[in-house]
Amino acid sequence: MKNIFLTLLLVMSFYGFSQDVKYGVRGGYNISNLDFEGNTPKTNAHRNSIYIGFFGDIRLSKTVSLVPEIQFSAEGAKVEVWQLDYIQAPIFLKFRLSEKIHVGLGPQVGLKVNKVDDVAKNMAYSGVAGLEYKLSHTLFADVRYTYGFANVFDDYVPFEAKNRNIQIGVGYKF
Repeated sequence: MKNIFLTLLLVMSFYGFSQDVKYGVRGGYNISNLDFEGNTPKTNAHRNSIYIGFFGDIRLSKTVSLVPEIQFSAEGAKVEVWQLDYIQAPIFLKFRLSEKIHVGLGPQVGLKVNKVDDVAKNMAYSGVAGLEYKLSHTLFADVRYTYGFANVFDDYVPFEAKNRNIQIGVGYKF
């Protein structure tokens, strides 16, 4: 079993090195909110903030690429105790619709940073869908929607909420 796994890993690494890989940065504006189930204990206003990240764009074919990322994203709600900052790792499967337009979707996992011992869970799980428009060979604009799958609060908290987020930004491929 180990030999099969090592052989598969070796073949995948050669395949990965032979593909067209580009690296880049992206950043922009977040519009985030918590979607509460039932009654909200406080006024729930959206939070406007920023995100910044780095990515690798691994071209699998002429129309499909795999885009792993790492980014900082300030999310949650406007109320200070509900402001949730994450280091996130989305894995985006991107499809080329035309020369300039790409769409994508994929899972995302986030690790909460900046706060400890609050009522929010340290991990967040969500799905991401997005649209990208190429402005030039290296510059692009994009918009993404993130839909939280899991309750962001600890199990003992009497209410539940899921994170929702819109990202509007630009990116640069090296």
